[in-house]
Amino acid sequence: MIDEQTLDRVVEFHGHLCPGLAMGVAAAQLALREIGPHAKDEEVVAVVETDTCGVDAIQFLTGCTFGKGNLIHRDWGKNAYSFFRRSDGRAVRLVGRPNAWERDPEHQALFAKIRAKSATDEERARFQELHVAQSYKVLALDPDSLYEVVEVHSAPPRKARIHTSIVCAECGEGTMETRIRRLDGRELCQPCFDAALAPDQPVTMRLGAPAGTRR
Repeated sequence: MIDEQTLDRVVEFHGHLCPGLAMGVAAAQLALREIGPHAKDEEVVAVVETDTCGVDAIQFLTGCTFGKGNLIHRDWGKNAYSFFRRSDGRAVRLVGRPNAWERDPEHQALFAKIRAKSATDEERARFQELHVAQSYKVLALDPDSLYEVVEVHSAPPRKARIHTSIVCAECGEGTMETRIRRLDGRELCQPCFDAALAPDQPVTMRLGAPAGTRR
């Protein structure tokens, strides 16, 4: 089980303790055991198949982060994570075991009420109490009981690259060259390209621009 001081730092990074974060802690523990220590740069690469709470624990504990380019998100909605060690090519994929831990029916019922915005203050307080209890329940389990560890025999993702920025002809914002789209001889960022193809659809405006205006 993770020591309390380290857990406190993970919780501080994420913002709260929850079962999802606890699952991420377990995944990170397995990754560190199988692949190695904290990544200072791109020695270790993580490929995550979800964008839920557990990814924050993985970032904090393994050092694989979006900013360094060694955390790659694949939006597949799976509780699964792959880790690659560049030095020798060793890689594993951690796949969450379905129903690996028993959920508390009261906790789930209260969660449904909170999502429906029908919970009372007392029910919200009780939910938070159970939420923490469920988190510690997960943390107390053997990480191997939560995830299946599968050997991966494929090359790691290529290293992160720095690309030139191109100014979008519509909004005037600098955009990574690999994300530029071309339309009628103009170089556009993705939002402006989408707006040009579907002008009647709402688009997200640049920060600071008055609503309903484009530049």
